[in-house]
Amino acid sequence: MDWAVEVACLLDTRYADRELVTLVMDNLNTHTMGAFYEAFEPEQARAYLRRLDFCCTPKHGSWLNVAECELSCLTSQCLRGRRIGELIILQQEIATWSEKTNDKQRGVD
Repeated sequence: MDWAVEVACLLDTRYADRELVTLVMDNLNTHTMGAFYEAFEPEQARAYLRRLDFCCTPKHGSWLNVAECELSCLTSQCLRGRRIGELIILQQEIATWSEKTNDKQRGVD
């Protein structure tokens, strides 16, 4: 239900002027159309669902999982234990880390 409420909030605010929103998501078992019917009256649930185009990532090896892994690496290898008070310095540090990482051209297993 929490997920459906959050998605509905996005539809009502940030994407209020959009007829159709493509929702790219992982395959978490709580991310279902039924969650809308648990959270809202049937008419409201249907109205939200008509505005959503669900696009699920593959169950194994999805690009979403790869992105989560990269964010974890960024945190542990570049940012952990540091407090960076200036946005420009943060951007420079991340750019340097990103360049070094990309130069290695390592794959994902």
